[in-house]
Amino acid sequence: MWYQRWHFVLGGSLLMGPVLAGCGTSPQTTTTAAPSKTVVIALAAQTAPNWFFPVLASTGYTDTNSQMNFLMYKPLVDISKTDSVDYRKSLAKSITSNATGTNYTIQLNPKYRWSNGRPVTAQDVVFTWDIMKAASGNGALPWTYGGAGGGGVPADWTSVSAVNASTVVVTLAHPANQSWFIHNGLGQIIPVPKAVWDKFPNNMTTELSFIKSVANVPTAPEYNVVDGPYKFLKMAPNQYWQFVPNPRYGGHRSQIQRVVFQYETSATSEFSGLKTGSVNVGYLPPSMWASRTQLTADHFWPAYLFGFNMARVNQSPQAQLGLGPAFSQSYVRAALEMGINQQGIINSIYHGQGVAEDGPVPSEPPTEFYDPALAKAPYAYNPKAGQALLQSHGWRLVNGVMTLNGMKLAFPVIYTSGSQSVKNTVELLKQDWAKEGIQVSLVPQPFDNVIATMHGNPSKWDMAYWGGGWTYQPDYYPTGGELFATGAAANAGHYNSTQMDSLIQNSYAPGTPSQTQAALFAYEAFAVRDIPYLWFPLIPQLNENSTTVHGVASTFNPITALMSPNYWTVGK
Repeated sequence: MWYQRWHFVLGGSLLMGPVLAGCGTSPQTTTTAAPSKTVVIALAAQTAPNWFFPVLASTGYTDTNSQMNFLMYKPLVDISKTDSVDYRKSLAKSITSNATGTNYTIQLNPKYRWSNGRPVTAQDVVFTWDIMKAASGNGALPWTYGGAGGGGVPADWTSVSAVNASTVVVTLAHPANQSWFIHNGLGQIIPVPKAVWDKFPNNMTTELSFIKSVANVPTAPEYNVVDGPYKFLKMAPNQYWQFVPNPRYGGHRSQIQRVVFQYETSATSEFSGLKTGSVNVGYLPPSMWASRTQLTADHFWPAYLFGFNMARVNQSPQAQLGLGPAFSQSYVRAALEMGINQQGIINSIYHGQGVAEDGPVPSEPPTEFYDPALAKAPYAYNPKAGQALLQSHGWRLVNGVMTLNGMKLAFPVIYTSGSQSVKNTVELLKQDWAKEGIQVSLVPQPFDNVIATMHGNPSKWDMAYWGGGWTYQPDYYPTGGELFATGAAANAGHYNSTQMDSLIQNSYAPGTPSQTQAALFAYEAFAVRDIPYLWFPLIPQLNENSTTVHGVASTFNPITALMSPNYWTVGK
């Protein structure tokens, strides 16, 4: 469920939105261990959930929000650790399609019911699709769906209809790779109860406005009716968010009586919480690497997520300092890439934990979607070559800054505050880019502000780095449509390439296994060469959990980047 979302590398490690902390006012205590049936999970420093409705707005399209949704609502399709569909845990009992991949019949599993005792119905699925479709439209909308552009949403979906109470039929306008559509299209649907949320059946714009008004109010009565393993209990803004088991949940029920996500003001306070036991599940801040032996009652486990890390350059003509036309040139992005010392970042900031990456499909965790032929980076760290590349296109050093026709490669970089590792990374970037004649200023902001600024107004930023990147949820079949397609909701940097659009479409066309693999690899190869955004090293989550909390590592899903506390137990 953690759809393709923005994630923050918690200073270098994460559990993405979930990681515990000992700062702020804990709902239990900040100095002693929590009760045995309560598990406290630390959020990344200065990160908070802000959109609890499971159809996520582009401004709330984060792993943190997705984790909260996953606790309360069942996805139509559950993705396994091997990137396959697990129908044992899915809301869909089965999905069948015709030979061309234009028609899909979904049978719902009757074991899942809403917490008020009513069944989850096909009408709930259709209603949720109607919201996704409306929020993916053009014009002045109250909010925009963050998944628009991926999985054919909305243009390729011809119809979504309820045949009966437990059967949904989805029809596409064009033939499609069935695996791609089930993963990336149907995988986006997380149904909500129509009877609870359908407030304005004749005015979807007003409906979207209502959803926005309660999206960050999980105490609203509409959130009382859920079909996931937990129900929301209470919260204190910038302190904690509490969940309790849903007694009517149709899947594996929680043995933990209370799950608490706790706000952290800094990675240092989170580490302190791990030491004292006020945090049960969290992360090892890279800046505290040398102190890790102090966590004597914890289990350490690194995990790579299925995604990639990056920085965004604003390629819009309305970019803050008018640099959009420059950033839209692939050679400028290549020069910037050659100023990123990926191995230096890994070695000096993340203590050797990480792998250099140069494309949108990672080498870790291992999947069938990675093309090993692309392992050699075409724009490896080489500031001198980067400077020469710019000069070959007419740029000249003027007072130490690359300049062309009065345009200077000098701009601010907004980055996520609260993490020493992120701060160290951008300072290293500043030094290395200066070697090429690229001058940047560093502007720290809270994580949520960085994401909101990117999606809010192109005139407010030039480059953004949030210390993390993108995880493939729900683009589990990693075609990049949600992120790189022209006009996609998550394409906040306004990258635009007709060749990329064509390759993305080819990557989900029907065909034999070898044909579909070749099409996906062709898309990957172009992304490596064209650098839609700047590639950064993939850093593993440096996770920590108390030795008294069992099952955290074994049930974590690196493909979805989701934790499943309903499978955890607490004991010696």
